[in-house]
Amino acid sequence: MDHGGHGMTMDLPPFTLGRGLAWSADPFFLIACLLGLALYGWGVVRLMRRGDKWPVGRTVAFVAGVLSVALMMCTKLNDYGMVMFSVHMVQHMVISMVSPILLLLGAPITLALRALPPAGRGRKGPRELLLMLLHSRYMRIITHPAFTIPLFIASLYALYFTPLFDTLMSSQAGHIGMMVHFLAVGVVFFWPIMGVDPGPHRPGYLMRMLELFAGMPFHAFFGIALMMASSPMVETFKNPPASLGIDALSDQNAAGGIAWAFSEVPSVLVLLALLFQWYASEERQARRSDRAADRDGDKELAAYNAYLASLNTRGG
Repeated sequence: MDHGGHGMTMDLPPFTLGRGLAWSADPFFLIACLLGLALYGWGVVRLMRRGDKWPVGRTVAFVAGVLSVALMMCTKLNDYGMVMFSVHMVQHMVISMVSPILLLLGAPITLALRALPPAGRGRKGPRELLLMLLHSRYMRIITHPAFTIPLFIASLYALYFTPLFDTLMSSQAGHIGMMVHFLAVGVVFFWPIMGVDPGPHRPGYLMRMLELFAGMPFHAFFGIALMMASSPMVETFKNPPASLGIDALSDQNAAGGIAWAFSEVPSVLVLLALLFQWYASEERQARRSDRAADRDGDKELAAYNAYLASLNTRGG
C-alpha cells in the first residue's frame, strides 16, 4: 500500500539511521534544491567575474541549508516520516528551524540584488520586481512579529491537534505543501530576527532577542504535551505498520521529546548569530566615527576641549 503517495512505506523494516539516510528522492524537493544551488552559484560566479567579493561563510551557510532540506526530503527519512511520528518530527523541526536559519545566513536576497543587472530606465526586470516586493505592504505584514509569532505557534497547535494534519498527510501534494509551509514559516519568523538580508521589519537587537524568546517556549510546551499524552493524538500515526515493530504511544513520546529538545537548538544558534551581528554592527559604527573624526579634524573633541578651557577661565 502506498501511504501518502511517497514510496512503499507500509513494508518498511524497523528504523535505523542507516536505513533512514538511504537515497529516496522526492522529485519536487530534489528539483527545488538543485535549482536553489544553481541560482545561488550563478550569483556568486557573476560577482566574482565582476571582481566583487562574496563571503565564503555565506555560501557555506546557504549550501548547508539546502542540503539540510535535501537530507530530510530526498532520503528514506521522508518515507519513514509518513508512518513514524518521531521521524516526521525530526523532518518538521529541521525544515522549520534549522534550514531557514542556514538559508538566511546565506543572504540570498542580498546576493540576488547584487548579481541581477538593472533593467534600465523606465523598465522593470527581476531586480526591480524583487525590490518592489521587499518594500511592499504585503512584506511588511508577513514579517511583522504580530503576524510571524502567532503563525509560528499556530503551525504546531492548529496543525497537529486538528484533522488538518491527517488531511494533508493523505496525499502527496498535501504532504509537499505542508513541508513547504514549514520552511516558509521558519523563514518569515527568523528573517526579521537574524537575517542578513534587507527587510521591511528590522527592530533593534534587544527587540529581536525578545521576538526569538516569545516564540520558542511554545515549541517546548507542544513537545511536553505530546510526551505527557496517555494515548496517540494524531490519527495518521495511530496504527504504525507492524513491520516497524514500534508502539504508537512510545513513538509519540519520542516525537514530543524531539520537539522539546529542538526548541533549544535554534535559540542558541540564533542568539550566537545575533550577538555576532551586534558586535559587527558596533565595530562598523566605531569605524565610521573614526573616519568622520579623521575627516573633520575631530571637531567634537576640539569643541569639548574649548568648552573645558572656557570653564577654567570662568573659574579663574
